[in-house]
Amino acid sequence: MGEGSLCNLYGFPLGELTKQLEAIGEKPYRAQQLFDWLYVKKVHSFSEMSNLSKDLRETLSSSYSLFLPSIFKKEESQDGTIKLLLEMEDGAKVECVLMRYDYGNALCVSSEVGCSMACAFCASGLLRKERGLTAAEMVGQVMVMNALLEKEMERVSHVVVMGTGEPFDNYDEVMRFIRIINEQKGLAIGARHITVSTCGIIPGIQRYSEEGLQINLAISLHAPNDEIRAKLMPIARKYPLKDLMPAVKEYVEKSGRRVTFEYIMLRGVNDSLDCAAELVRLIGDTFGYVNLIPFNPVKEKPFERADRKVVEKFRDYLNNHGIKCTIRKEFGTDIDAACGQLRVKYERKSRQ
Repeated sequence: MGEGSLCNLYGFPLGELTKQLEAIGEKPYRAQQLFDWLYVKKVHSFSEMSNLSKDLRETLSSSYSLFLPSIFKKEESQDGTIKLLLEMEDGAKVECVLMRYDYGNALCVSSEVGCSMACAFCASGLLRKERGLTAAEMVGQVMVMNALLEKEMERVSHVVVMGTGEPFDNYDEVMRFIRIINEQKGLAIGARHITVSTCGIIPGIQRYSEEGLQINLAISLHAPNDEIRAKLMPIARKYPLKDLMPAVKEYVEKSGRRVTFEYIMLRGVNDSLDCAAELVRLIGDTFGYVNLIPFNPVKEKPFERADRKVVEKFRDYLNNHGIKCTIRKEFGTDIDAACGQLRVKYERKSRQ
């Protein structure tokens, strides 16, 4: 397999890399030098790491790879949004999306190849999960996007693990990824600039609350009761709201962090003021923040986006009843905007 059989160095948090090097007789500071070459100087060849001894460089090159994903397809929106379909070492295709905000550049990262959650409104679930991504493959998404942004003297400043896949279905690799990009001697993306979104995997939320990191948590809620939620999200049958909400409250108490509730607005499904009133009762004591998401139509799905005036009334109702709520800014409406659409389009075309 050549380089593909080697451990990818981009998958090691600094602490783990330090132990790896100490095991072969190297000083701890060598790991910091490596992080500097990888993430600050952005060198992708061991032979160029001039402050490492020749013997160490040879040892590293025989034991580790420095593989980064390649750009298989790129789409750029008029609003500056960039959507990439990246090819991994085994040929798997994965999406990531850069969204430009006033406060910085946020990269939406995928955590899996495909998704098994099968949410009724989501394009990602049209192709079932093949495997989880490694930490190195998630780091690779950031590195490839940063390489594109360098031409504009910009960089990824925020990361949201909200792309294809359920992050807590790939918990260990996602947490390794977060520790790598958060490392001050590396990419130095602040913990409060990193958000992980889950559809409500309770054991994952409980583990997350014990991590001791100031990373943000978002819950894909999308409905104010189990009847509607189970129709939209099969996972709701395994983790109903009566169990999910106590786990969310426990996370808030332990972490001291405010939770964001993601709520996609679907016409005639979950967009009524009765739903808004139920939502207030459900999350009112969590001090949570609601992000209303305009639905990006997916031709394979039967849903329609809620009317803008309906969405605004829903937002106003929540704000007037003590729930901070905003409508998510739309990105990439002139390209394959919905999460997973670009990959689905390619995979179906290639199978035909």
